[in-house]
Amino acid sequence: MTAAPSSATIALIDDDPAVRCSLAMLLETRGWAALEFERAQDFLDNQHPERFHCLIVDVRIPGMSGLELFDLLSRQAQRELSYLPPVLFLTGHGDIPMVVQALKQGAADFLEKPADPRTLLDAVGRALATDREARRLHESRADLLSAIGELTRREREVLGEMISGYLSKQIADHLSISTKTVEAHRLRIYQKFNVHSNMELAARLREVPRAIWQDPS
Repeated sequence: MTAAPSSATIALIDDDPAVRCSLAMLLETRGWAALEFERAQDFLDNQHPERFHCLIVDVRIPGMSGLELFDLLSRQAQRELSYLPPVLFLTGHGDIPMVVQALKQGAADFLEKPADPRTLLDAVGRALATDREARRLHESRADLLSAIGELTRREREVLGEMISGYLSKQIADHLSISTKTVEAHRLRIYQKFNVHSNMELAARLREVPRAIWQDPS
């Protein structure tokens, strides 16, 4: 796995100021900055999740719980195609079954309170290494979606034919246009996706569902 970055910004969301302070001091020993939030709503009111490289969240926060916050952020990221950094939960023993369910839904890890300092630092290090790769993939996907958004209706039609394996002459017959026009569309499609062949194009489009780039609306 890629090594964790030597500098990172981490959100600490816990209603206990002593816990937040001790965690912030511990994280700073690795050169990681920490921003502290007492409640989930404080975090939501003031911050965008993508500015952080990791979130450390207490399961039982007054008001919106840590699990409810994670569910909200996860649904928001899916709806808006935005980036959600790794989430680590701090939990008491009785909360473990709930957090195990959160792990199934995409949470990075959980630590029982009081967390052993070395165990916590190791867990954060793994989360930051994961964040680096996940952020790179997210940015690549965002570039891909931007290129898809620039396609005209006709280019989407030609693209669908290309991915289906048809040659330019066949595409021209299917769409009732000239072969020369198909070749012009093919060139513009390659340029928008920054590729040079159908093989490269197909590899890029595997990153998103077919419906996203095929829908001409």
